[in-house]
Order: sequence, then structure tokens, then C-alpha cells
Amino acid sequence: MTIINNYEEYKAFEGKSLGESQWHTIDQKQINQFADATLDHQWIHLDSERAKTESPFKSTIAHGYLTLSLIPYLWKQIAEVRNVKMEINYGIENLRFSQPVLVDNEVQLHTHVKSVANLRGVIKVTIEATLKIKDSAKPAYVGDVIFLYHFN
Repeated sequence: MTIINNYEEYKAFEGKSLGESQWHTIDQKQINQFADATLDHQWIHLDSERAKTESPFKSTIAHGYLTLSLIPYLWKQIAEVRNVKMEINYGIENLRFSQPVLVDNEVQLHTHVKSVANLRGVIKVTIEATLKIKDSAKPAYVGDVIFLYHFN
């Protein structure tokens, strides 16, 4: 895990990889819980029997937004940003879902620091986030995640 204590340390990673998270298995229980939390109960996520016969994937798949919601959990395995009064998820840009995550697939977040800017004391960091799927050539998605940090 990378420890970042201040703007200068973050800036030193600009243009570099910060590494990757551990592998995380997305199982049917997690998919069902996400469906309940978001009220998104499409059969392609929940009905394994129907998915076997009607889905082109022959399996249930994780919600795209479920895979996105894993970013904070997986990010915390990659970097610990210290001395922060407040951290804000500012946005996601240029995100493309390129491959569905099937039930019981393992995923891993890979990160690359694209830019670090000091905006009058607020640090804006753009991280290219790639969610890889174990044993798949294509990632689930690639996009730029933007964080705002207020350091002490």
C-alpha cells in the first residue's frame, strides 16, 4: 500500500501507477444486495435460471454501478491518503464499460495517477481507474476518477 501524506507526495506520483488492489469476488449475494439497495431488479442480474437460457452471457451479471461502487473499497487497498480534513468524490469522466462482470468473477482495481493540481489549497487528483476481470483480456471498465482533498 502506498502512503501519501501531502500534496508534494501526491504530485510525485503524477504520471505513474499506484498499483492494484487485491482480487475481489462478486458473488450473487452481493449482486442481490445491490439490487435491493438500488431498487434495480432486472432479471439479468438476479434470475440465474433465466440468464442461463436467455442471456448472451449464460449467467447473471453484476450491475455496472455495483462495479463502480467498489472503487472506494478497492482504492483503500491501494493508497492511504493521510493528514486529510476532508476527501470528496468529485466525479468520474470518460468512463466506458467494456466487459460485463459475471457472477463469481474476480475483479481487481488498477490505478494510474493522471494529474495532481493544487487549486488554491484544494488538491484535485485524477486517477485512471481500470477494473480488471481475472482471466479476461478486456477490463470491466476504464475511467477517470476525480478526488478532491483538503489536507491539514
